[in-house]
Amino acid sequence: MPALMEPPPYSPVDPVTEVLHGVPVTDPYRWLEDQESPRTREWIATQTRYARSYLDSIPGRGRIRERIRELLDVETYDLLQKVGNRYFFRKRLPRQEQPSICMREGIDGSDQILVDPSLRGTGSHTAVKPLRISSDGRLLLYEVKQGGERVGTFELLDIERLDTLPDVLPRGYLRGFAFAPDSKAFYYVHETLEPTESRAHAAYKHVLGTAFADDKEVFAAGDDKLQLHIVPGPDHIGFLVVRIDDELTTNFYLWQFESADKPELVIRDAHYKFGPLLLTGGRVLAVTDHEAPNLRIVEIRPRKGLEPEFRDVIPCRETRIQNWMVNGGKIFVSYLRDLRTEIRIFDLAGKQLGQVPLDQHGTVRLIGVSDTGDEVLVEQESFTRPVRIYSYRPRGSEMRLFVERKAPFDPDGFHHIQVRFPSRDGTQIPMFLVGRPEALESGAHPTIMTSYGGYGIPVTPQFSVFVAFLIEQGCTFALPNIRGGSEFGDGWHQAAKRHRRQVAFDDFVAAAEWLINNGRTAPHKLAIFGGSNSGLLVGAAMTQRPDLFRAVVCLVPMLDMLRYHLFDNAHVWKDEFGTAEDPADFTALLGYSPYHNVRDNTEYPAAMIISGDADQNCNPLHARKMAARLQAANVSNHPILLDYSHYRGHSPVLPLSERVEALTDRMAFLCDQLHLTV
Repeated sequence: MPALMEPPPYSPVDPVTEVLHGVPVTDPYRWLEDQESPRTREWIATQTRYARSYLDSIPGRGRIRERIRELLDVETYDLLQKVGNRYFFRKRLPRQEQPSICMREGIDGSDQILVDPSLRGTGSHTAVKPLRISSDGRLLLYEVKQGGERVGTFELLDIERLDTLPDVLPRGYLRGFAFAPDSKAFYYVHETLEPTESRAHAAYKHVLGTAFADDKEVFAAGDDKLQLHIVPGPDHIGFLVVRIDDELTTNFYLWQFESADKPELVIRDAHYKFGPLLLTGGRVLAVTDHEAPNLRIVEIRPRKGLEPEFRDVIPCRETRIQNWMVNGGKIFVSYLRDLRTEIRIFDLAGKQLGQVPLDQHGTVRLIGVSDTGDEVLVEQESFTRPVRIYSYRPRGSEMRLFVERKAPFDPDGFHHIQVRFPSRDGTQIPMFLVGRPEALESGAHPTIMTSYGGYGIPVTPQFSVFVAFLIEQGCTFALPNIRGGSEFGDGWHQAAKRHRRQVAFDDFVAAAEWLINNGRTAPHKLAIFGGSNSGLLVGAAMTQRPDLFRAVVCLVPMLDMLRYHLFDNAHVWKDEFGTAEDPADFTALLGYSPYHNVRDNTEYPAAMIISGDADQNCNPLHARKMAARLQAANVSNHPILLDYSHYRGHSPVLPLSERVEALTDRMAFLCDQLHLTV
């Protein structure tokens, strides 16, 4: 292990004390919230020099980089859509910094580049993303981003001429979009970065080739506490108006294209989830949790002067609906049963017709349908096999490979098993263990662990270069299905939501204890990692049980849970976490907020906290403040590092060369801390 060349940089303490619900709370590093102040910028530069003095001196770094590049620098495909006989997708070839938007005529056609970001002359941080194709397959809407920023610029491509149209929506947020049926106009909701020019609370019609100043307002939502979204349909357009206040409230309007009538209010003041899909003739299907904790699909039948009728098409079941799509008069619904995906096929009346044949050794995602009604697109992957995209044709039940990512990784050398362990309250929690057969059979081995535990998002087998590299070095990978997800229905989510969030952390800590107590690893061999909500998870685990772990990789996290809702648009997560403004929420948040639970003179594990200026989901203030606090409190000889980048944000759009270097840093850090020989 390389010796640190200098102690951690000193972070000046400038305490701010507030009394919240009668409790004094002191924040020693509030000044680090000001991202652009000279004081903060100098502090970031000092932290970067400190981190590099350690990371650049780790033995074997060159060999690590070489292997990471081999695993990352492969041909990739994603974001597949189909219109007519044309497939649209994003593709990156080996040695390319960023993927291009491509098109393929027919499943056996050759790939044609439509939009290549490298030709824009704006540098390798420019990324593009296909969003929508017009129904005639003539126009492509795509987004252009710089680095990991959340905002983008929105452009239209004439596919036949390969010309970018002058009808560009400037840098900002596109809240809703729909092409007109004749593709000569589009409808949009757009929030620019200039409040005086923002059109975030009304929908407008733009005729191609005209000035945006001449656009016609077709629907107005109201004040700035509302979010307006567009639901496109074949002959109607829907407007979802969501108010984010103490309680989420949704209104839904339906309007026939170019009708002289005002949009019809269909759903008023709904306090439940409502995701509509428009069919021909104004028919509305929707997925909802109204009287259905695991979701159901209903047909909405308006009744003049009365609440609409919700007619069950696919009732609520014991397993939760993960995704659904309509294609050729059939409804395709994916469920997660015992951590395995099922895609069932129903007719529009709800009669089950069959199932899509699936490989049950990994994760399956329903990603799209063709507009011609003859094809469904699915992705499959596992712990040891990267993503493969398939075309499924219901007529004949034909499953055909469209493309696969070919990583230089031998899946046959690794296995996985499932175990169960009791959490603090006695609940049995399942956990995947992945590694070489000898690592799974006996003995204490270096182990890496992650999970998610929030928003009702399940964690299932996926291929990760992060994990693949480490299990090649002899590590065991552990993935517990902690509460907060929806692996076992809505109840699994509710058990660790808001005031009960500590339950997710208890499950994660119990997983670590089980691995140690059963002789599969030891505290000095156990590392944890996670990003975003999972960054909060590992931050809480590290501060509550620092004795259990040797190393922590905490990516783009939320860590100051008393102030998270005050920045960017993070207040929209109030339903998941609560906020410090509510006395009951405050007590729960203060009890686990990682930043507020760092204890002075404590031996903490090695930590690598990762963030960057462009993150507007989990503001980088969390990472900056936590790094300063941990460095001041830590009395172990383990390094506390801040890995910080100007371009890094929440969107995974960094160029290949930077991704290779970033992952090399993380792997070098873990190899050094876990004493892995590369």
